[in-house]
Amino acid sequence: MSQSTRHSITIPPELDGRRLDQVLAELFPDFSRSRHKQWIQEGCVSLDGARPLPRTKVSAGQQVDLTTTVEPAPVTRAEPVALDIVFEDEAFMVINKPAGLVVHPGAGHAGGTLENGLLHHAPELGALPRSGLLHRLDKDTSGLLLVVKTLPAHTRMVRDLQERKITREYRAICDGRLTAGGTVDVAIGRHPTQRTRMAVNPRGREAVTHYRVLARFAAHGFLAVRLETGRTHQIRVHMAHIHHPLVGDPVYGGRLKIPAQAGPLLADQLRGFRRQALHASRLSFSHPLSGETMEFRACLPEDMNQLLHALAGEQTAGNRFEAMEWPEKAPLSG
Repeated sequence: MSQSTRHSITIPPELDGRRLDQVLAELFPDFSRSRHKQWIQEGCVSLDGARPLPRTKVSAGQQVDLTTTVEPAPVTRAEPVALDIVFEDEAFMVINKPAGLVVHPGAGHAGGTLENGLLHHAPELGALPRSGLLHRLDKDTSGLLLVVKTLPAHTRMVRDLQERKITREYRAICDGRLTAGGTVDVAIGRHPTQRTRMAVNPRGREAVTHYRVLARFAAHGFLAVRLETGRTHQIRVHMAHIHHPLVGDPVYGGRLKIPAQAGPLLADQLRGFRRQALHASRLSFSHPLSGETMEFRACLPEDMNQLLHALAGEQTAGNRFEAMEWPEKAPLSG
């Protein structure tokens, strides 16, 4: 049975002059821009009492009335799934997700996902949007995920995420030899013909990625990457856009490149690396209850370690790559 909810809100100054469908997507982030556009077209939205269009420009102080009508989402069942819990208290938990684990149930993955496991571990998460998962990682991206456990904490941390107060840092291995770090600031949207892919699109949503070079190899780079925004496939799309796709990326990586000077070890590592070389290595944020600064790190997974040592021509058990940090000469927020 569908459920309708009425919302009234005043346009804040920082959204003055924006399109109505864009504004609604920012003010009510639990619903997509396309869903908001549909509600506007169906007459479920009024602007100062009048019926607007999705492209109508709004002004600060205007009154928006929105009636949301949604069908109940399929209930995600609780299942025992192995979870690597880095930290947990009464407000949130941090999970270190392995590559290959799907985050949410969907087509082809009705069960066995991280969300199934979270509901088995903490059934109370079923009362929260997306079972408390504040953000997501692609199936074959490893690393840290933040899960919020209460509605007040969820409200606070969604706001912090929107205000770019949560730092998300990644480690990545890319094709090509980058000489310096930089920033990619180009919008991302759905690919015009391949709906499962994302693409650089001037009509898409703002997307900003900062990257720094931690180590240079003959034909590859080891990068630290920080997100300001969190669009689907953002790092993968942006790195491919600047012609340095992630090693192993099955969607945006293009044809496998084996350097001419590569020895047997490196050639085997590159051929055998069947996922995007991307790992969510660090999360930093304010505790939603105490305000204390919280920081968590996840070591590189073994497959990325092995590839880095092969790229460096090393075959030791030592791990000097773990000690590499974001260069202090170029601090960036976000």
